[in-house]
Amino acid sequence: MDSVCNVDVEVRLAADGSRWSATVFTIAELERVMQCWSRTGEALGGRYFWCSDGLIVREPGIANMVRVLDGLIDEGEFEQVLQRLEGDGCHVS
Repeated sequence: MDSVCNVDVEVRLAADGSRWSATVFTIAELERVMQCWSRTGEALGGRYFWCSDGLIVREPGIANMVRVLDGLIDEGEFEQVLQRLEGDGCHVS
């Protein structure tokens, strides 16, 4: 878990049940992806990277990523960084 450098997360806030998403990348992972794209031709040959709910962290690892998310909540920046998901995630057929 200490080497995770690219992960999709869904956060549920206990206070109101809201759901939020992010794709968390390390700086090193972004470099790796863009280098790969320079060979495959994706994203104009690796000239850019874009994702709607991207969050870049310096260090790898789930524990570090959780600390960053906790810090965003503590600092009141959570809603500006993560993307809110609609509904409570429960589906009834």
